Amino acid sequence: MKIYKNPAQEDWEALSQRPSFKSEDLGKKVQGIINEVKKNGDQALRDFSLKFDGVNLEDLKVNPSEIETAKNEVSSELKEAISIASDNIRKFHSSQKSSEAKVETMPGVLCWRENVAIENVGLYIPGGTAPLFSTILMLGIPAKLAGCGRIILCTPSDKNGKINSAILYTASSLGITEIYKIGGAQAIAAMAFGTESIKKVNKIFGPGNQYVMKAKELVQQSGVAIDLPAGPSEVLVIADSNADPEFVASDLLSQAEHGADSQVVLLTNDKSLPQKVSEAIERQLQDLPRAEFIKKSLGNSFLVVFNSIADCIDFSNVYAPEHLILAIDYPESYTTQILNAGSVFLGNYSCESAGDYASGTNHTLPTSGYAKSYSGVSLDSFVKKITFQKITKKGLQNIGKTIEVMAKAEELFAHKNAVSIRLKKIINEK
Repeated sequence: MKIYKNPAQEDWEALSQRPSFKSEDLGKKVQGIINEVKKNGDQALRDFSLKFDGVNLEDLKVNPSEIETAKNEVSSELKEAISIASDNIRKFHSSQKSSEAKVETMPGVLCWRENVAIENVGLYIPGGTAPLFSTILMLGIPAKLAGCGRIILCTPSDKNGKINSAILYTASSLGITEIYKIGGAQAIAAMAFGTESIKKVNKIFGPGNQYVMKAKELVQQSGVAIDLPAGPSEVLVIADSNADPEFVASDLLSQAEHGADSQVVLLTNDKSLPQKVSEAIERQLQDLPRAEFIKKSLGNSFLVVFNSIADCIDFSNVYAPEHLILAIDYPESYTTQILNAGSVFLGNYSCESAGDYASGTNHTLPTSGYAKSYSGVSLDSFVKKITFQKITKKGLQNIGKTIEVMAKAEELFAHKNAVSIRLKKIINEK
């Protein structure tokens, strides 16, 4: 990890740039996959599964017997852990339910909003080196709470056409049984535009590799909604002299193991901490099976020593991390100063892994600086907010002249007329 000492403020933006990994004609390749799926449907999905995943699929959809088999293959210990995590996630997201008051903006003019669930949603769950069954909880639970009528799931199978048992079990535990053995950009295309077997959805959720994320970006340009723009996972830790170097190292490593393109950052006002953390990283790294991923990620990561925690906070707001850990004294006193972050973890014992799995908050979060303008996934991500209004005769008399004057000023006389003829009718009735 690179080490910087009190970088000048004008250099913070450049230092906050995420590592870029060039892929020749990524957009062109992904658009080609999308076009092929739109043109040839199920056959394109089978062809791409054979090409990219090495599997010859007869049935794209998971059948009930596969789900029942998966239930028996998941250990009781993991089932219990999934149950506890589900309860916590459900409690937190249930608290986000709200009903909005009807507001009389002026006598006879009543306005309000209603939350309406998105009817069809698609969840993409990676199934490669790290089958993210926990993401099913993070997406499926709020989708169910919101009342989404149809929830489908796409995830790649192995070379034998088998989907990870924990993924199938977790999905079925939430009542999600429309599951397809499709991964990659082709899965995003199928959910966005539909095929013979897969009916298209209205909004797509879930993480993935650069091909998946590019596919989400491209289908969004075609009018299909996505959860949020996202890239490789990241964490930024702010630590002072009271931080435990072993804890800090473990948090950095937990994000670095996501992949070579992940980035981890440590900010501190303690000059001795970087060395202590570096030594702890070396010790812990020896016992981690994904060490090769981690080493590449650490090569893209950095530490910064600042004069004060206030400087650390200011830099963090420029960086806008997906995950922010405050391993400092009295972290609560700094919460109002946090302007840009996906999810924040306060104190030495609030490890980022808790948010990834079981504390209750959602782990589908904005990365790559998008925390400056996006929130993480929540119950609101699965609903539309529709406004309603009711205007009485008296209300139209109260507001009518305002509308007429404004419409006339914009030279939209049909707009003005829609009010004027009503007002005349009211007058003639008297």
